[in-house]
Amino acid sequence: MSDAAKLLHTISQAQSALQTGELTARQLVEAHLSRLHAVDDAIKVVLTPLDERALAQADAIDADRSAGRELGVLAGIPYTAKDMFLLAGTRTTAASQILKDFVAPYTGTAIAKLEAAGAICIAKVNQDEFAHGGSTEYSSFGPSKNPYGTDRVPGGSSGGSAAALAAGIGLFSVGTDTGGSIRQPAAFCGVVGLKPTYGVVSRYGVISMASSLDVIGPFANTVEDAQTVLYVMAGQDSNDATTIALPEQSTADSKPPRAAYIKEYMEGLHPDVAAAYTSAYEKLTQAGWDIKTVSLEHVGLALPAYYVLTPAEISSNLERYDGVRYGSTSDAATDLNTTYTKTRGEFFGPEVQRRILTGTYVLSAGYYDAYYKKAMQVRTLIKQDFEATFADYDILLGPTTPTAAFKFGEHSQAPVAMYLADIMTVAANLAGIPAISIPLAGPSGLPLGLQLMAKQTNEAGLFGAATAAETALQTELGAIQV
Repeated sequence: MSDAAKLLHTISQAQSALQTGELTARQLVEAHLSRLHAVDDAIKVVLTPLDERALAQADAIDADRSAGRELGVLAGIPYTAKDMFLLAGTRTTAASQILKDFVAPYTGTAIAKLEAAGAICIAKVNQDEFAHGGSTEYSSFGPSKNPYGTDRVPGGSSGGSAAALAAGIGLFSVGTDTGGSIRQPAAFCGVVGLKPTYGVVSRYGVISMASSLDVIGPFANTVEDAQTVLYVMAGQDSNDATTIALPEQSTADSKPPRAAYIKEYMEGLHPDVAAAYTSAYEKLTQAGWDIKTVSLEHVGLALPAYYVLTPAEISSNLERYDGVRYGSTSDAATDLNTTYTKTRGEFFGPEVQRRILTGTYVLSAGYYDAYYKKAMQVRTLIKQDFEATFADYDILLGPTTPTAAFKFGEHSQAPVAMYLADIMTVAANLAGIPAISIPLAGPSGLPLGLQLMAKQTNEAGLFGAATAAETALQTELGAIQV
């Protein structure tokens, strides 16, 4: 990066440098593209670089600034996007061979809003195939690596987004969170990751995983940056009937929030990991927070319920990839049946196939009541637990993950062990509430994440509490390896 760009860590810093003329948008974008090409061989996060397109956008923004035209709130800010997001004219693969040559015919709403605000996408980045995974090891284009230890995973499924941001590629990234796929990799890579209330950001133009759980959100270097990006993307969309209007931003209450940590999330942690979270609670207490302990009766059922409901929705959503309408088709296909079976067998990876089979099983006539219906009932109980608890507390606290980033291969042959990485994040998706992970120093120099949760549509309160926690913790992470 250029010397001036090296000093920039946040969106607000970049905005100031652009407005004063210290940097042009081209210089800022060139610096981040240079960083991309310098480190990507080491961490393997980029699926499709967008150099030419990004530089053309930067030049247009510089011309508009010189002419005194009004610019958007993110004008000239470079970012990356998980390869689930459609951006017209660019390759969108969902990290799957079945879409390896698919070029998006239109731009999804969230990306369109970012573009309208002047943000510049410099790359589409890696993920687990169709977002099925927690380590980015299930990408059909190969795994990405964690900048804090290249022998370790960056998390998933949005691991490429978290790793890219941690490595200095872009000033924010956007990802999807179905059961923790923003918050978990954010924790593993030492950045901020936000899952907003379900429906706050349109899913139009984003490849579906599980439609009743998928949420669009940002990765950022600070809580303030995450807030800035969210409010650009948020809002109702006529193309997505599940979208809702987010209440007006309000001035954050200067009083410490009524907070409690979730008892169940502190049980069974490794002593070194538990000590990091306990220390965080103590620092918040010293900053004036009155932190209680709460127990959520059904939160222990969140993970098994999630892994019934999610595969069920996956099996439905992936029916469209049949080798007929779009995407790759097997050369071995001879009739309609073999077109279906050969195409899916060749181009879907093992985790995708596993989830399709699981989902089809739990939706089958003999097992629907025993599994899917029961999981839906559990989901309702979990939502009710959170609603009752938020009557007494503004913020719930807990670990984002039970461990720091694990090593490659540690869980890839043990699907249940991989699923357990989501044990502290899935409940927020089942309940539809907003949650944010902020960086916390963990054992052995690896990052952890402190998770904060609030009631539905209380993003303003969540941001206020997360900003206060960020200030109180003053987390200092070790140096990255790239």
